[in-house]
Amino acid sequence: TLFLFISLSISAQFSYDASEEHPFGLPNPEAPQQILDYAPLIGECKCISVNRGPDGVWAEPVDMKWRFKYIMNGMAVQDEGFKTDGSYTGSIRQFIPDSTKWYVHYYSSGKPATVLPSWEGNKNENGDIVLFRKQKAPNGMEGSYKITFYDISEKGFKWLGEWVSEDSKIIFPTWKIECKKMTAEDRSADKEMVMNASRNFSKAFVAGDYDALAAIYSEDGKIFPANSTILQGKKAIKNQFKVPEGSRVISHEILPEEINFIGNYACDYGYYQGKTEKGNGEILEWRGKYVVIWKKVDGHWKMYLDIWNRVNN
Repeated sequence: TLFLFISLSISAQFSYDASEEHPFGLPNPEAPQQILDYAPLIGECKCISVNRGPDGVWAEPVDMKWRFKYIMNGMAVQDEGFKTDGSYTGSIRQFIPDSTKWYVHYYSSGKPATVLPSWEGNKNENGDIVLFRKQKAPNGMEGSYKITFYDISEKGFKWLGEWVSEDSKIIFPTWKIECKKMTAEDRSADKEMVMNASRNFSKAFVAGDYDALAAIYSEDGKIFPANSTILQGKKAIKNQFKVPEGSRVISHEILPEEINFIGNYACDYGYYQGKTEKGNGEILEWRGKYVVIWKKVDGHWKMYLDIWNRVNN
């Protein structure tokens, strides 16, 4: 009882952290109201990043993914940027009520530092988030590096980095990013991976390759056959799908009605159909309905929970 109480207490203390239900966390009601400044950015975006060199020439655009989430039990925001060239950047964003400002601490895989550079600023009346950090120009002129999030909406945002002189008469943009929020439609690659795994299941079933069939399930995968207890483990899964001696599956097809994604999980339901040839040459046709919960494991979609039952043709 004491262990259960402690576990529930700990769980309650971190109820706003990222979870399966809320993969990007939730804002803590006890946090400063400014925690909602970043609310439209929470989630993942597909972005185009362009840098400008000291010679004033803009480089070729680079694709990147930018992810924002609530951390520290919903009291702060963390963002992570992943570029296709393999580089990684991130920031920890905290609003300090005593100074009425956001403080942003930046880190990078390309330039690790013993002391993290930091920016400070606020959301302005236009809805832009503007941050500054003191920084001299290459010629020694005093000024700041200015970061602006603008055109912020539920569909995405734009970002601009620029060096600004102290009198704001000289402005030199050096980095710009345009982002579009990822939606269910952007999970097309994941959907194709799930459907391909389903097709591989059918191929393995027809070929009688039960090792390949079982490999499509996660290590903790479970199946729910009709008139049976819940079965778990590769051996149990293989035994369940093996056809009687002398019979063989001659066709199998999975026909999804809908596949929806929630973080690293997917809910897939629909129908399946196939044919079995018995030892005496008789052909049996069958059809059924199913629900599968998929789980993404090391970049691959695996069947985690699988339940099905026959329907009349």
